[in-house]
Amino acid sequence: MARYEHLPIYKAALDAAVHFEQVVACFSRYHKYSLGTELRHASRAVVEQVIRANSARERMPELIRLRDGLERVLVLLRLAKEVKAFRSFQAYQHAAELVVKVCRQNEGWIRSVEQGSPMRSSRRKPETGGGDGLSKGA
Repeated sequence: MARYEHLPIYKAALDAAVHFEQVVACFSRYHKYSLGTELRHASRAVVEQVIRANSARERMPELIRLRDGLERVLVLLRLAKEVKAFRSFQAYQHAAELVVKVCRQNEGWIRSVEQGSPMRSSRRKPETGGGDGLSKGA
């Protein structure tokens, strides 16, 4: 399995998931066990999807699923704001900023995969016949 702890998107997704665990604790009982539970599960699913996308040979389908998961979290956030589950607008705003940060990183990752990132392709194909004097014929 590919390492993922160093990825900025993983760190941002984990920060958002931890934040949701803390902020949902302040929801009213009704919202905590309904909307709050969905929010917590969806944010954890985003972290898991980042790990799957990083490990996948074909990343694009996984990144699209990640985009869908992030959209679900944003919809749940907006719903929580509308039903006044957050204690303050600032709590909602901070949560939304954390999720948007992950969304932006995901979109950047999608663009780099679409363009065929040179770093990614250099890891897949070993260099052949380089000028290092270590080729098979030498």
